[in-house]
Amino acid sequence: MLTGIAYMLLIPPTALLLPLALGIVLRWRWLAGLSLVGLVVLALPITAPVLDGWMADTNSTRTGLRPQAIVILSAERRDGPPGGVLEGEDIGAFTTERVRAGVVLARRTDLPVLVSGGVLKSGTPPIATTMARIMADEFRIAPRWVEGKSLDTWQNAQFSAEMLRADGITTVYLVTTSWHMPRSRLAFERAGLAVVPMPARGRKVPTWAAWEFVPSAGAWQRSYYALHEVIGYWWYWAKS
Repeated sequence: MLTGIAYMLLIPPTALLLPLALGIVLRWRWLAGLSLVGLVVLALPITAPVLDGWMADTNSTRTGLRPQAIVILSAERRDGPPGGVLEGEDIGAFTTERVRAGVVLARRTDLPVLVSGGVLKSGTPPIATTMARIMADEFRIAPRWVEGKSLDTWQNAQFSAEMLRADGITTVYLVTTSWHMPRSRLAFERAGLAVVPMPARGRKVPTWAAWEFVPSAGAWQRSYYALHEVIGYWWYWAKS
């Protein structure tokens, strides 16, 4: 799948900026109008939860499974500039949320933990290494496995499954954010593992309140994530 800046330019809302500009420059009012409407819709707080809802049923859990380990997936890193308390290699908000959820689950179940995530920035260690260090230093839980080769969710699943099967593990709790769970679960099941999804937080359900129809900049980002997951899910489904 396309990555980086090229991929971002192909996914709304960014993908709508070029046709909007062309519509304005070439005076194609219909193109500019459609692009503007699309940008407004994606800026509504209601949009991302609705998109997430299309995938909600894939989070259902099969009964009778007995997980043997916990898998925590990485998201982003956030390195702290010098001079602050949290300077140096660190993890971002989504990764922190997943780590915290994994720690809570590990304490409840006493199951071993695998953290998964490769190098996100040249010259830095795999994010899984940073996750493992933070878990050991700040939460007193040391992951048994550290998978640091993967560059995307599909590789998270393939490399993690390889490590786990070597120790006879075939069923896992999968910890990630709720909107990332459908694609992650599909990838891990295609890798041959039975999965019990354990989202860090429950999926946000639309309330259809008036404020959810007031555009905001933050809603654009959430809509981007939602569209990324919908497209990614069907890409994984097609390739497998």
